[in-house]
Amino acid sequence: MSRVDGRTNEALRPVEFKRGYLKHPEGSVLITTGETKVICTATLELGVPGWLNGSGQGWVTAEYGMLPRSTNERMNRYKVSGRTQEIQRLIGRSLRAAVDMKGMGENTIKIDCDVIQADGGTRTASITGAFVALCDALDYMVNLGLISKKPIIGNVAAVSVGIVKNETLLDLCYIEDSQADVDMNIVMRDNEFVEVQGTGEGSTFKRAVLDDMLDLASRGISQLIELQNKVLSTP
Repeated sequence: MSRVDGRTNEALRPVEFKRGYLKHPEGSVLITTGETKVICTATLELGVPGWLNGSGQGWVTAEYGMLPRSTNERMNRYKVSGRTQEIQRLIGRSLRAAVDMKGMGENTIKIDCDVIQADGGTRTASITGAFVALCDALDYMVNLGLISKKPIIGNVAAVSVGIVKNETLLDLCYIEDSQADVDMNIVMRDNEFVEVQGTGEGSTFKRAVLDDMLDLASRGISQLIELQNKVLSTP
């Protein structure tokens, strides 16, 4: 099928990371995927939640929000919907899968993902960009002498995949997402799955279709991880 932006079915939207996007956070990244733009920041806080005191391990948590005019119509500021809470938890779970918590000591990194422009895939872009911000915050901890080395287990990235008009598409923009019969968000750490969220919104789907979607998502995430590593290797 002919996609709205001229991509092939297996192509990601153009992806760009701008590290050090903000002055104050220990890690910050502007990630752009097509027309979707998310500012991801990582803030170091000494100490951990009370239930982790004395455990010798750290914590990574996340918050997510959309600016009022990040979409076609203005949204109310500060509204924390059930969708927002679900996305925040997904981002936090995904990033914790990237880190050896014992290697953080009793320190916390809080991730904030603020969508400034939305065109589909905001949660997956948030995860992919936040990983880079998290790495920079962990490097900051190493430089400060709080930890001896960066406790990263592997790269975490995410992408959407869906069935639109009987064709499997990678990295759906909003128009494609709104027309999808099947919609999935896939999170991986390197070659392993962290989370698979899938819904047959317009129809059921067979196991073979699921396998095809997972394979396509895996290939897309491999490309995203290559881009993460490229930007992280740049001083």
